[in-house]
Amino acid sequence: MKKPAEIVVIGSCNVDLTTFTSRFPNPGETMFGSRFDLGFGGKGANQAVAAKRCGADVAMVARVGNDLFGEATVRNFAALGIDATHVRVLRDVSSGVAPIFVDANGENRIIVVKGANDRLMPRDIDDAAPLLETADCVVLQFEVPLETVAYTVRVAHARGVRVIVNPAPAAPMDLDLLSGVDYFIPNETEAEALTGMPVRTDREAEQCARSLIERGIDRVIITLGQRGAMIASEDEGAVLVPAFKVEAKDTTGAGDAFIGSFATFLVEGCEEREAVRRANLYAGLSTTAVGTQKSFWNRADFEREWTKRA
Repeated sequence: MKKPAEIVVIGSCNVDLTTFTSRFPNPGETMFGSRFDLGFGGKGANQAVAAKRCGADVAMVARVGNDLFGEATVRNFAALGIDATHVRVLRDVSSGVAPIFVDANGENRIIVVKGANDRLMPRDIDDAAPLLETADCVVLQFEVPLETVAYTVRVAHARGVRVIVNPAPAAPMDLDLLSGVDYFIPNETEAEALTGMPVRTDREAEQCARSLIERGIDRVIITLGQRGAMIASEDEGAVLVPAFKVEAKDTTGAGDAFIGSFATFLVEGCEEREAVRRANLYAGLSTTAVGTQKSFWNRADFEREWTKRA
């Protein structure tokens, strides 16, 4: 008998088309890249894979196109042991794709073409209701329709399921719709876009987090890259959890590594700050290799590194 999923990820599946270059081209400029890589991505899929590689039982709810990318995505989930029962193939739309450009410093720029991801509707969440009945945590992002995100939050909250929302990419929405969210986890760019407040310093990150809490969100974690992550709540104030030093080669997917691993550590019973510390290291380690999902560490290797650094 299949074990029920602890973590249900409802979100996007893309294929990443990554070009490596010495620098980003200027407008109108054509230049040569040094390398090309094709891999699986999408913030939802990435977070599901990170959680699975961390040791969680994971199910994915998503939509893909009736094309080679969609077929390969479903096979990838199966190979990793992720429940893809509710990853449905749609015949009249392409799968999502994400052209990614990575410069010599490991920084990236990404353009997402949603494709089938834009067809994940609230009724699809109703179809996946059995997953929510047994889940410990639901993870969402903004690469699928926002009405579906808001609907899922209400459904999961009503069932007493912990809800994590990663508002990526940032999009205008009524944050009151997210009042049932347990953890709202933007990065610096997304936090600035949602609040109009700068997040250049730790103090500004704290003020931005408090602004989000005032809108009815229970707990906010702003990921700050090499600086770490700012945790904030109305009851406990704000605290910065520092990052670990790593030699970064490619930051693509680091935020997704944080989300997926954080969800795993939470459902395992880690105290919040400890879960963030562990997720900081897991995300940092993911930047030490090139690629997205294939850069996510397995649990045994992570624990060995954690023991050295904790």
